[in-house]
Amino acid sequence: MMEKSLETVRGMRLRYGSKKKIKGTIVLMKKNVMDCSDVCASVVDMFYEIVGKGVSFQLISSAHGDPANGGRGKLGKAAYLEKWVTKVTSLSAKFSISFHWDFETMGIPGAVIVKNYHYSQFYLKIVTLHDVPQQGTLHFVCNSWVYPTRRYEYDRIFFTNKPYLPGDTPEPLRLYREEELIHLRGTGSGMLKPWDRVYDYAYYNDLGSPEKGTDYYRPVLGGSKEYPYPRRGRTGRPANEKDPNTETRLPPLSLDIYVPKDENFSRVKLSDFIGYALKSLGQVLIPEIRSLFEETFSEFHTFQDVLDLYEGGIKLPDGITLLKIRKHIPWELLKELLRSDGERFLKFPMPDVIKEDRTAWRTDEEFVREMLAGVNPMLIRRLEVFPPTSKLDPNLYGDQNSTMRREHIEKDMKGLTIDHAISSNRLFILDHHDAMMTYLRRINTTSTKTYATRTLILLEDNDTLRPIAIELSLPREDGDKHGAVSQVFTPCQTGVEGSIWQLAKAYAAVNDSGYHQLISHWLNTHAVIEPFIIATNRQLSVLHPIHKILKPHFRDTMHINALARQILINAGGVVEATVFPARFAMEMSSAVYKNWNFIEQALPEDLLKRGMAIRDPTKPHGLRLLIDDYPYAVDGLDIWSAIEAWVENYCHLYYPTNQTIQEDSELQSWWAEIREVGHGDLKNAPWWPKLHTQQELIKTCTIIIWIASALHAAVNFGQYSYAGYLPNRPTVSRRLMPKPGTCEFAEHESNPDSVFLKTITAQFQTLLGVSLIEILSRHSSDEIYLGQRDDPEWTDDDRARRAFREFSSSLREIEKRIMERNYGRRLRNRWGPVKLPYTLLYPNTSDQSKIGGLEVKGIPNSISI
Repeated sequence: MMEKSLETVRGMRLRYGSKKKIKGTIVLMKKNVMDCSDVCASVVDMFYEIVGKGVSFQLISSAHGDPANGGRGKLGKAAYLEKWVTKVTSLSAKFSISFHWDFETMGIPGAVIVKNYHYSQFYLKIVTLHDVPQQGTLHFVCNSWVYPTRRYEYDRIFFTNKPYLPGDTPEPLRLYREEELIHLRGTGSGMLKPWDRVYDYAYYNDLGSPEKGTDYYRPVLGGSKEYPYPRRGRTGRPANEKDPNTETRLPPLSLDIYVPKDENFSRVKLSDFIGYALKSLGQVLIPEIRSLFEETFSEFHTFQDVLDLYEGGIKLPDGITLLKIRKHIPWELLKELLRSDGERFLKFPMPDVIKEDRTAWRTDEEFVREMLAGVNPMLIRRLEVFPPTSKLDPNLYGDQNSTMRREHIEKDMKGLTIDHAISSNRLFILDHHDAMMTYLRRINTTSTKTYATRTLILLEDNDTLRPIAIELSLPREDGDKHGAVSQVFTPCQTGVEGSIWQLAKAYAAVNDSGYHQLISHWLNTHAVIEPFIIATNRQLSVLHPIHKILKPHFRDTMHINALARQILINAGGVVEATVFPARFAMEMSSAVYKNWNFIEQALPEDLLKRGMAIRDPTKPHGLRLLIDDYPYAVDGLDIWSAIEAWVENYCHLYYPTNQTIQEDSELQSWWAEIREVGHGDLKNAPWWPKLHTQQELIKTCTIIIWIASALHAAVNFGQYSYAGYLPNRPTVSRRLMPKPGTCEFAEHESNPDSVFLKTITAQFQTLLGVSLIEILSRHSSDEIYLGQRDDPEWTDDDRARRAFREFSSSLREIEKRIMERNYGRRLRNRWGPVKLPYTLLYPNTSDQSKIGGLEVKGIPNSISI
């Protein structure tokens, strides 16, 4: 070993001599370019440049330690950027730099210290050294905001892109590696500022505004058996004076909520987000004008009124109302609301579900097809017992089992019996009963009037589905412990019974819409992934190979979650205003989180649990689907397997044995913190992997990547296509089913469409809800998709880069297969009566695809919106 080192040094001496000047390139973005021109900052920066002290870079040896500095790597002489002030910069500017470095005594650099003596911060993308001995080119991938030195009590340090397990880290870099993680963990106290780089945990105690009154009180989610929840990023804001358990909130329209600066949206994305938010939500986020809009917009009277949202916009309010609105809305915003014609406003893009056919959404086939290929295709399950049973505690809730009877069902089963249908795997159910029933009494004390629903579904011979019964249940008036009172409705296509059936489907759709938004979307992707992001930054160094594979899948998530807490899921926020559980929305998601299971987030385990597949080693992915034409499962299994293969190839590069996993101190600390802190309310659950074996590590990383990429894409980016037309997926019901002999039933007989529209989401809520999902369904113009990397130099390991190229190639093959499945419309569940192909799990790996917008395809790397 000693002879090899001496030979290396001799080679350096012969080729480069004792000293050498290393040329480098720095790529960064100035703050005043990112935002707006800052004259004061420019003047101060010029002064520092004149005195020769602007931005310094100091290389650290990876081969030789300094005994006087605790054995940390020796430091080279500081070098400074050239032409900072005079250089005209674009968004991404290159600067030259020169380092004096003695390779004979210092060896190869392994890190660099960056000091910013300027007035303002800048975004450092990458530092590149050229003609480095034995290396050629050396990259320090930074992607970080560097604030002025006065903001830090430590040096900003960036490492090369060479991955190391903790035990393999060169000795001169070990303390730097450990200290950097300590800085990122923070002290656990104090209000965090924009320049702080602290990743820490907090409960969801920032949703309520108790100072506004009892209507704005919300329980703390997390830290208790009653309200368990994943942790969110800590901001350190002071406690609310009215309730010390609640964190003080920012002003209603402020988007300046703390997340570590490096987790913020890019300039392009933030600009897109704010622009669409102003166009779509600005008018309803200002309390003073909300009442004016509610006075103007009351009910849709006909389905044409709903279509006018997309075909022509809504007629302007009268002049007096418009003048009142003008007092509260800046003229620039009002012009955006008026759109282009100046006469009609709030005109939305045409949702895909009604593009080809304005009425096909009302068919029974489309109603159930969306359970396989819509925005919430992961709840349908095989029925194993008839009648369906409840898991609610009968001591608390009485008899909650279904009241469906064979005579309700078999008359529409074309001679098939219930028993035979169950034994032949042809009966399925969409069951929202238990999740809704425990909150239904409280929900129905508000303006919402709805049911807990069960929908029974038959698999036809042609692999399509048909609904055969819907059960609507309410708590009994004499108390929860006495069970439920239920009604069962069966299909009818004509007359009063036909319109009653349409209402029954609407109530089931309301349940599914609420569950989708609060559980499938928010809880099961956004909320559960945030603890993984925090723990990764606190416990895994950027040098760690697992940090490198996971980091792209965390982009923008903490920021969008923080914005959600500020304006969407807070008390009185947009979600409470548009989704039927209203003030109980987040509390209800906490109740569901009690049964969350990390392992069951894996697609194969999820399909097996729901009885939608059985193990079959002769089939692709080792599973046989019970519904062959199940678009979410078919495409999803392809994506899952591609991710798993990529993770397996990557992990085997660094963990050749189980022992290497068990001896990795950072990895074990990371996993312990996720279980015991990030998801601490479920820390005693028996299903957590121990993370002692290669297979456990591979599965864990695959699940994390699946949740952050494909699962989120499946539940998010089709929202506008399917739910942008609210009658198809109403979010609220405001009336119960009309009873024969009542005035409501007479009204239903005379004008069923009007009653349908008065039952589901009101006009103002529709405007607000459609505005929200238009924002959430848009791909950012700078999106980075699965199989892509924003940094070509993310690692210097050629083996890892080769494995990643194979992963990208496999995704392109999957794209071809998805297009083939959709070709010719042979598979009816992929298109349905609405003629909308299933592309939500189409990866979209081509670089030409970065166009943003309401694309119903593309799997972003991360939960970025």
